[in-house]
Amino acid sequence: MNVTLLGALVAAVLIAAIARDRRLSAPLVLVIAGLVVGLIPAMPEITLRPDLVLFVILPPLLWSAGLESSFISMRNNKRPIVLLAVLLPLVTTVAVGVVAYYTVADLSLAAALTLGAIVAPPDAVSATAIGRRLGLPRRIMTLLGGESLLNDATALTLYKVALAAAIGAATGWGKGLLMFALAAVGGTVVGVVFGSIIVVIRARLTDPVVESAVGLLAPFVIYLAAEEIHGSGVLAVVVAALILGQRFTRAHYATRLQDQAVWRAVQLMLESFAFLLIGLQLPTVVQNMHGVRFASLTVAAVAVFATVLAVRAVGVVFFAYLPRVLSPKIRQREQPPPPGQVLVLAWAGMRGVVSLAAAFGVPLTTLAGERFPGRPQLVFLTFVVVIGTLLLHGLTLPWLIRRLGVSTDQDRADSIAATGAQDKAAKAAVDRLDEVLATTEPSPASERAADALRALNARRRNAARERLRRLSPDHDDSDETADAAFRRLRLEMLAAERAALIAERDRGHIDDSVLRAVLHRLDLEEATLNLD
Repeated sequence: MNVTLLGALVAAVLIAAIARDRRLSAPLVLVIAGLVVGLIPAMPEITLRPDLVLFVILPPLLWSAGLESSFISMRNNKRPIVLLAVLLPLVTTVAVGVVAYYTVADLSLAAALTLGAIVAPPDAVSATAIGRRLGLPRRIMTLLGGESLLNDATALTLYKVALAAAIGAATGWGKGLLMFALAAVGGTVVGVVFGSIIVVIRARLTDPVVESAVGLLAPFVIYLAAEEIHGSGVLAVVVAALILGQRFTRAHYATRLQDQAVWRAVQLMLESFAFLLIGLQLPTVVQNMHGVRFASLTVAAVAVFATVLAVRAVGVVFFAYLPRVLSPKIRQREQPPPPGQVLVLAWAGMRGVVSLAAAFGVPLTTLAGERFPGRPQLVFLTFVVVIGTLLLHGLTLPWLIRRLGVSTDQDRADSIAATGAQDKAAKAAVDRLDEVLATTEPSPASERAADALRALNARRRNAARERLRRLSPDHDDSDETADAAFRRLRLEMLAAERAALIAERDRGHIDDSVLRAVLHRLDLEEATLNLD
């Protein structure tokens, strides 16, 4: 089994690499590949293990997403994010639960609500990947990211409450609400405490490698600590990651460079593995459905799937415009959201591996030793919702974004903002240079150094304007500026330096450790030039 999982991981990364190279949606390609491979009779069966997803895959993905999120943007959009990440999963849980209860005879009401909680949280990985490639406005990306960070906490907490009632571990709504409150409060407290502790620890470390190691361990430790006290591990990881993300700008530059590279690689591997696992579950799901009537199952699948789509569509539109109707202050303070953006957000409701993991985590029996009511149907319906939304939304969302014309030239907008900010930063740098020179004894060396630094500062300001010029619609590649020529020629020089250093190592004149140290400095300079 371990060899099979390793093979699946390798295959997932390779498929994702091909999809990214072809500029395709990697999550969608991986799901389809998993479905195709799962149909091959000779392939070994890989059953999704809930503990693998919830304790190994989910925490680092949440951590990585939290580190990349903007707390300021989320705070500025807190009302729609709370509505999408808290109220919408609640409404979805109840609506799907009621529909499932009346369409699946074997499901008890608590089991049906468990299904509702399982399919409530959308997985925004695919939606954000598509949106980023097609240039969705920053606000939609913020809402999708904020929703995906917090809705898992809401849905998984509801899942625990409903599942406890279904197996006989909890009775009454009062106890269920208490469990929900304890999970939310406990997760938040654990996240704040651990996030603050890690900030203090990393502030006292001077070794970037150790700092990155602490960051890699943190999401697992935080998740387990929160779950041990019956808090929300998801919420704890998200809160701690947001705290660390806000302090990330104060970290050592080497730590930032290393963390970004490490987490991007980890994110690629885990996301690819998760989406491939979704498709590979088809044989297991079908095998568990022996003896269930096809007609009744089809009716239930269509009803549940339609409910999931309808609740999100209605809920997103409702939450977008109702606050403006009820509050004159909101009408005065905020512009109404464009209908096209609202529709895109409503259609970006793809479910993912968290839903499947929760479904497979439903026990076979209740605490009384009886068969869990309707478990095969529950798993099957979850699979239908996950696969259906991934394929339906994944295939149509790019078309919808283009059809509604909601994409923007985000790169150009970002470059305009960056150019203005860098102009201010460059002025502050020159002012500081003049202050330092005014307090020191003048010398030919300091004057030459000051002239070189002013020239470097000017080139960096011009490089920001050059990036903006390259994004202009009437940009002509043949019209090379002095800064572009500097970048091109310096890259050629760096390549020659690198080749000469490697040749010196090959002749035995310098050691590999010396070569790596010098190459690291050249790599940093090349990275800076490529950013320009």
